[in-house]
Amino acid sequence: QVQLVESGGGLVQAGGSLRLSCAGSGLTFSIYAMSWFRQAPGKEREFVSAISWNGAETYYADSVKGRFTISRESGKNTMYLQMNRLEPEDTAVYYCAVFNPGLPLTTDLMRRQNEYHYWGQGTQVTVSS
Repeated sequence: QVQLVESGGGLVQAGGSLRLSCAGSGLTFSIYAMSWFRQAPGKEREFVSAISWNGAETYYADSVKGRFTISRESGKNTMYLQMNRLEPEDTAVYYCAVFNPGLPLTTDLMRRQNEYHYWGQGTQVTVSS
């Protein structure tokens, strides 16, 4: 059974940092591109960042570029999202997801949620002003 478990969320003041983790099991995650999405209260879930299967390519939404860094440790089946200079607008539930291995990781496809095969349950990030 494939399982993704996010952790590392919490309450932080604006300007602070958090590091999210996504631990996978039941699958050889090292061969899959993966992404982070987030959903703020009353809003649709949106793309945050993606990383290729080998970590060589990373992509970011404009709203987080320069503040967030995505990475992965294939040997540990774990992906991370280092979030710096957090803003109240970053408050959301953050989800990790596994991208369809049959598709190229393009800037268009990586934003389509129905192209992801597996999702975690999410971790709450709250940034106070």
